[in-house]
Amino acid sequence: MLTSTGLGVAALGLLGAGQTVGWIEPLARIVPRDRAVGPQGLPVNRTAAQAGVTTAAIDPAWRLLVRTPTASTSFSRESLLAMPQSRSALPIACVEGWSADGVWDGVALRDLLVAAGASPGSRLRLTSLERDGAYTVTEMPGEYAADPLTLVALALGGRPLHVEHGYPARVIAPGRPGVLQTKWLSSVEVL
Repeated sequence: MLTSTGLGVAALGLLGAGQTVGWIEPLARIVPRDRAVGPQGLPVNRTAAQAGVTTAAIDPAWRLLVRTPTASTSFSRESLLAMPQSRSALPIACVEGWSADGVWDGVALRDLLVAAGASPGSRLRLTSLERDGAYTVTEMPGEYAADPLTLVALALGGRPLHVEHGYPARVIAPGRPGVLQTKWLSSVEVL
């Protein structure tokens, strides 16, 4: 009985581990998401249409508003692209149990804060273009904002972000669950 139980647990482990262990990926039959399904090679839990942001996200008039206690600064996508760009290889680690790696390009969040006149280690409130949803507004502790790997991402895999991955801009930070990697970024507020 113990042998059967052990073999069953090992088989289930192999069937699920293929989600994150590349060489056994062909065995991954009970995982919640197929990493290859989705634009730019990453899965998507909530689409732009489901979030009701498609029109606002592709609007050329979009601006990222950065509010500090003393001022507000807005950045167009073009002005963000004109700033020094950084690259971070970071996963989206979903609370549903899947994880997928991506190579993200964009402005280091700490550099954006400095450009707006704020401390790079500030505690932040991030707001999405999405109006309804549990993660429309999230907070980010200062240690994430100061981390050089934390980006206002503008590209994924060397191509502009797809709207399903947060175009025109999203946050990507090491060690934060996927639901806290705010897509369709609208504003960054220094708290």
